[in-house]
Amino acid sequence: MGRQRKRVVTGDAAPLSRKDDKPPVFQRQSKKKKIDVGKVFINISIGLCVFSLVWFFYAIYMRSSLAKRVVTPHPSPRVLDANSSSAKVSPDRFWGSYRPQVYFGMKTRSPQSLVTGMMWMRQFSDLDMNLRHTCEQGDHLQSYGWLTHDGLTFGVQEIRDGDFTLTTEFVKRLGGDHGGDWTWRITAKQHSSAPQPPVISLMFYAAADMQGSLQTYVEERNRLASITGFSEDLGNFKITFRKPVTGESSSTKYSSYNYLQTVSPGLEKLTDIVKLSLNRKFVFSPPSAEKRNYVGLDTYKPPHHQNQQKPADPRKESDFVVHQVTVQLPFQIEVLFESGSFYNRPNQLVGSVMTEELERRKAEFNAKFEKIFGLESKGFNQAQIKFAKAALSNMLGGMGYFYGQSVVQSVYNEYPLLYPEGALFTAVPSRSFFPRGFLWDEGFHQLLLSKWDPQVTRETVAHWVDLMNIEGWIPREQILGDEALSKVPAEFVVQRNENANPPTLFLALQELVEQLTSNPDEAGTRQTLPFLRRLYPRLKTWFEWYNTTQRGPLPNSYRWRGRDKDTDLFLNPKTLTSGLDDYPRASHPSADERHVDLHCWMALSSGIMASIAKLLGEPHEDYKHLHQVLSDNNLLTELHWSDQHGAFCDYGNHTKAVSLQREKVYVPPGQPRHQFPVARLVRSVRRAPKLQYVNALGYVSLFPFLLRILEPDSPKLEHIFKDIKDPSKLWTPYGLRSLSKSDPLYMQRNTEHDPPYWRGPIWININYLAVRALHHYSTTKGPYQEKAAILYQELRTNIINNVNKQYVETGYVWEQYSDSTGKGQGCHPFTGWSALTVLMMAEHY
Repeated sequence: MGRQRKRVVTGDAAPLSRKDDKPPVFQRQSKKKKIDVGKVFINISIGLCVFSLVWFFYAIYMRSSLAKRVVTPHPSPRVLDANSSSAKVSPDRFWGSYRPQVYFGMKTRSPQSLVTGMMWMRQFSDLDMNLRHTCEQGDHLQSYGWLTHDGLTFGVQEIRDGDFTLTTEFVKRLGGDHGGDWTWRITAKQHSSAPQPPVISLMFYAAADMQGSLQTYVEERNRLASITGFSEDLGNFKITFRKPVTGESSSTKYSSYNYLQTVSPGLEKLTDIVKLSLNRKFVFSPPSAEKRNYVGLDTYKPPHHQNQQKPADPRKESDFVVHQVTVQLPFQIEVLFESGSFYNRPNQLVGSVMTEELERRKAEFNAKFEKIFGLESKGFNQAQIKFAKAALSNMLGGMGYFYGQSVVQSVYNEYPLLYPEGALFTAVPSRSFFPRGFLWDEGFHQLLLSKWDPQVTRETVAHWVDLMNIEGWIPREQILGDEALSKVPAEFVVQRNENANPPTLFLALQELVEQLTSNPDEAGTRQTLPFLRRLYPRLKTWFEWYNTTQRGPLPNSYRWRGRDKDTDLFLNPKTLTSGLDDYPRASHPSADERHVDLHCWMALSSGIMASIAKLLGEPHEDYKHLHQVLSDNNLLTELHWSDQHGAFCDYGNHTKAVSLQREKVYVPPGQPRHQFPVARLVRSVRRAPKLQYVNALGYVSLFPFLLRILEPDSPKLEHIFKDIKDPSKLWTPYGLRSLSKSDPLYMQRNTEHDPPYWRGPIWININYLAVRALHHYSTTKGPYQEKAAILYQELRTNIINNVNKQYVETGYVWEQYSDSTGKGQGCHPFTGWSALTVLMMAEHY
């Protein structure tokens, strides 16, 4: 009999299941969990991809948006209307000597003006070419500059070139709808007793600057008698070239004539076009004198470079017409511009009529000058007064009107961008070396010009502020137009939007506010209030830009951006943005720096913002509070006073154990030396830097005093006055030197090619602030009042005497003055802020 068999299930085998069988509960839950985790993982992955894409495109959008901000104009209404400089709105200022970069020229205040100018050259000279046109230091003229210029209606300039003098005069006369007429008179005289007077060629030209057209009218075969033309800004006009005479109403002199009519691709090419058009084949044959070949205008032959294709120039070529007259000295020539819309002209502005107009304008200028500055009543002699008139006139004659685009860059731009087109009416620092606009120079310029003509200051400040972008940044160096660009080294062209400049325009605004509050009903000040109202929205943004972008590492501290980054090549990396270039700062630039001069600029600016806001009935408490905080002498001491140095100092990562050393370049034996790199001067650091106060005593140390931040009873004034008066530190018989004579970097080169700039020489703008501050402390009650009064008189006298002496000896006002000899140095003429000497003479602060 058999037994019942059992079903055996092995451990690995799964039981057979029927169709309707359900898995146990725990199995169902486990399976469900697996499905959910997978879905979550997938969903998260998709979400991350979507988020990444959104973030990526958002980042691109944001970077693109931020990159555009640097060239996005400020959204508030412009201070100046678009046609504010037009002949219809401002006829008296439409024409002017607004081309300071040439020895003599005029244009209108319009974007594409007809430009006029003069070139000259000496004939039969040993030099092959001595053509004068743009102001060049290399021309080595004994002197040139305006003797009188009212900034509005006339100007008289004297140019001394070798053994002869050219006197250029112009007079404007209003009439019609396009700015009226003007006349030039050029008088040439010999100032040596050579038996054979020199023969020179004057070349008068007109260039249409890409608008309008010019037609020539030739008489006597080759004498260009006149040019007629038309442009949108000028309507119909005529330029007449009168024949040379020996003097007013005298007989015509023998002359030879040439002319050129061609096209120019740009105003910066005019000199080259004339040079390439000259030919020596022409004969000068005056009666009773030998015939000689002279250099005259012939046919323009553009340069041809073999195997070199000329790149296409996108600019439209403009008409260019030149009239050459070759004549023996002495002589006088007049050039007359007449507007076609001046229908009721009483007579032509030439000959005796022009002479009478000139004399009347000169008398008005002299009377106004004495009324404003009072130098005769202060006891200055006629030679000193002549210097002061020339200094003011050169600043007025150095006003330029520029139009074009800056080249700018932000950290969000891979490459530089073109800024929106804009106009700038500005006083240039130097006609020869800096014939363009500089932001921090302009505030000093307008301190003088606001005394002479507040309207000039209002228009100039408005032009600068209208160039502001949406961030509140104004490019600190304005290089507008091809003529301006041709004078600038490539490394200085691009302007970067993190870089500031001292906000000196606030000094000019402070002067306008003081004029308004003291003489509210005076004709020259009535327009200041509506001007400030239009300016205010942009001014707020400008101030806020400084207050945020230039903040320092500690609360209420400030730091200049834009210091040189290549520290190996600089004895001390420059801080161009501060305006003081190579003045010693922390040896190793870092974000830990605190700059005392910028702190003081912000204290001054916040106070002026509070004054303007209050005057306009705008909220001013925040500005007032910030001014009180930044002006607090305890905070200033905490952030910047060094007991060790006994002075206000910058703070940063610094060591004084630095020097320039010739680097070693290994040359293998037997190898020629010239095939290897030239050994450079590089910086050697003998002791590691550390965070500390910077041991540099000079202009920066004086800023709490210069901008009158220190209280009259501050004991720090005693230290400052002691340093100022010490000949081994800052005092000289010619003014205050920029860096203490006992400083390790005094008169030290910053690189192999950079001589000392702000490391000893005397600068007039800072000396003006020093004289102004001493006057303030000498007239304010305090324990140092008497000492300030003594220093004031001595320093003011030293500066005035030396600047005037150098002008008499050299014919120029200079960029800076030697602290050891007082001699003028740097570029010349420099009738930018060096002309502030006039305010010291007048004691206008």
